[in-house]
Order: sequence, then C-alpha cells, then structure tokens
Amino acid sequence: MLHLRQKKSTLGEHLALVSVRYNVYPAEVVQALIDARKNGKSTCGELSVDYRGKAKEEMIFLIKKDDSVVAQFRVDEDFLTRSSDTTFENYMATDKIRKKIARQNTDTVFSTISDLRSGMRHINLKAKVQEIPKPAQVHTQFGNTAMVVNAIIGDDTGTIKLCLWEGQINTINIGETIEIQNAQVCLFRGEKQIRLGKNGTLNVIDTTQTIAQ
Repeated sequence: MLHLRQKKSTLGEHLALVSVRYNVYPAEVVQALIDARKNGKSTCGELSVDYRGKAKEEMIFLIKKDDSVVAQFRVDEDFLTRSSDTTFENYMATDKIRKKIARQNTDTVFSTISDLRSGMRHINLKAKVQEIPKPAQVHTQFGNTAMVVNAIIGDDTGTIKLCLWEGQINTINIGETIEIQNAQVCLFRGEKQIRLGKNGTLNVIDTTQTIAQ
C-alpha cells in the first residue's frame, strides 16, 4: 500500500504513479478526492475513495480496489484547490513515471504515420516537429482553463497533429526529432491527432536540426 504524505511538490508524481498502476488519469484521481471530501465516498475507475477526516489540517483519503487498500493520501486544502487549475498530464513527464512506463514497454515497435488509424492505442512513433502554432486557451471538463496546441509532426510517410497541453508545449521545438511512446490516436473535428493521454511519454532524441522560433 502507498502511504502518501509527501511534500506538495511530489504529491502530483504519486498521483501519476497511481494512475499508471490502475489505468486512470491523474486528473480523475484528484477529482475523486474532491468528490470524496464533499460526499464521503467516490469512485475512480475500478478504485473507490473514502474521506477519513482531518489530522493537523491535512485531509486523509483511503483508496481501495475491491476490498484491498492500495493507497492512503494525506493532502492539504491548498493542494486540491490548486490542482483543480493544473494540467495533470504534466505529472506524467517526470523521470520516475517515464521509467515505470518504460518497464511496461520493453519491446518497442514503432509505427509510421501512414499506419495510424483513429482509435489505435499504445502507439510508438518517431517523427520530426514541423510546426508549432500559437497556443490557444480552452475550457476543460473540470471547469478551469488551460493552454493547448496542436503541433504538426511528420515522418517519411506523412504528417499528423500532436496535441500538447500546458507545460508539454515548451518541451519541443521546430526541427527536433521526437520519440512518442504509448500514445493514442483520436479523431477531433474530422482530423486524426495523437494524444499522450494518461500513460504516453514524449522525448526529444535529436536537436541538431532545431529551427529557432
């Protein structure tokens, strides 16, 4: 069982660990904590969340799968309030999460862009960043706003949009070659796009042809 009484700077990372292990989004875990604080109980995928009260200004949450306790969170009010305005997919970019996901993908098979079809999951791809439009502000399902951009990436077989949120936007530059692992292909407004989702990772593997922006 995970006993999570970490500093606020690392709590998001532990939310990401739970999300990877139990196949839910970090944002869904946080929303489940908020709902449990309000209603006493909540659910998140196959997980259930119980609010156990406060201790020294920290709220205590118990997370279970079936009848087994899988984690216990001690969270202060500020973290939940601040997290409602956070792009939670950024938590997936830490070294610890990347290593955990890498252990789950030991035999990597890379696709080409021409192979991609809407609905495909666990996609691995190498491509060059061709265009990064100006980020746009959008309203999320959690009632807050976030910055998003659909970068254009390409290989020898074609191009496709790559959806990036908040802190992810500044991790790539035009001209760089990137490696995407465990992503998914979605259809948005009639166009295919790659999304990192809850388990996807993005790494720059070649910066030699970077074009200054």
